[in-house]
This record gives sequence, C-alpha cells and structure tokens, in this order.
Amino acid sequence: MRPFFKTWLTICLLIPLAAHATNREQRLPNVNGFTPKAHVTQISENSSKNKLSVKRPTHLSSVSSKPVPQMAAKQSSTVLSRAVNVLGTPYRWGGSSPSKGFDCSGLVKYAFNDVAAVDLPRTSNAMASGHGQKVERKDLKPGDLLFFNIKSRRVNHVAIYLGNDRFIHAPRRGKSVTIDTLKKPYWDKNYVVAKRVLPKEQNTLRIVQR
Repeated sequence: MRPFFKTWLTICLLIPLAAHATNREQRLPNVNGFTPKAHVTQISENSSKNKLSVKRPTHLSSVSSKPVPQMAAKQSSTVLSRAVNVLGTPYRWGGSSPSKGFDCSGLVKYAFNDVAAVDLPRTSNAMASGHGQKVERKDLKPGDLLFFNIKSRRVNHVAIYLGNDRFIHAPRRGKSVTIDTLKKPYWDKNYVVAKRVLPKEQNTLRIVQR
C-alpha cells in the first residue's frame, strides 16, 4: 500500500478519536467516562386502595456492573496508528511483523507492542480467555479487541476495533491486513465477545481507588 495513502487513512481514523477524547475530557470529568444519573422514583396512586406504590425504574434491571474504564487516548491512538500503518501486509500464519507478515493475533501483539505495561498472549483464544475486561458491544471504543469463532467451538480470531462498527484485522491465508465491518452478516454472526485491554498501572489504580 502506498505510504501517502496509509498516512491519509491514519489521519482520517485518528481525528475522530482525538475529538472523542477531547469531548470526554470536557463533559465527563470522571476517569471511566461515566456520569451516573440520579435515579427517579416513580410514584403512582392506587385509586382502588388509596395507597401509594413505588415503581422501580425499568433501567435499573439492566445495570449489571460498573462501566469499564477507557484506554487512555494516547495509548489508543498508538495502537490504531501501528495497525493502520501495516494495512496491506500479507497474511502469514505465525507472523507478527511487517517484514514477515501477520496472522490475526500477531497483528494485535504488534499493535500493542508500544503500550506500556500491556503484555498480551500470542493466541486469540488466550487473549479472550484471560486478558482484558469484557465490554458490551454497544459500549465499544477504538482500541478494543473483538473476538470471533470461525468454524470452531472456541474463539479463533481477533481484530482491533476502529469505531463506527469498523475493525482492522489479518483475515486468513491469501488475504492481507484490511479494514472490515461488523455490519456484514458474516462477522455479526461469528462475533463472540469484546475485551478492553488496560495497562496494569491503570488496573492497579482503579483497585486502590475503590
């Protein structure tokens, strides 16, 4: 892929990320980007018994856990930039460098190589099993890892989320590192889970603050 095109694509992808980070800092001062809303208790009068009954807000039943902290904007930008810069690199099983090619997990390892305090395992299944914090699909942020099971009973493919349902990955033999979308029925059907990989220092800080 031509260097000029890679540079242009990198800028197009990272500008929305920078804008997102700026807005988050201005409007959401919390570290994890979550601003709790005051719970509203709905009170209705029971006309038949002249008693007041309290209705639990329906949105409370869907809240199962605290929001997952976001990766620092600088780290997310680094991950995406490294991945986008190797667009067009041929797929090679076991590959983890631009010169030798990439398989899916090799690309992820390469992209996260410059993120301090992050040491990912080598396979997609190991990444999905023991690393990162699970995030809901509706809460995906750039830099999150997407996991798929393709003709298998377990996770065997990983990609890096770019935003707007797009992701970058090394698909399979005969293909190259490319950008794809979750809107395609094939990827939507085989999607399993998403994980957010945070540096160890950030995880430690979160535990101390509790």
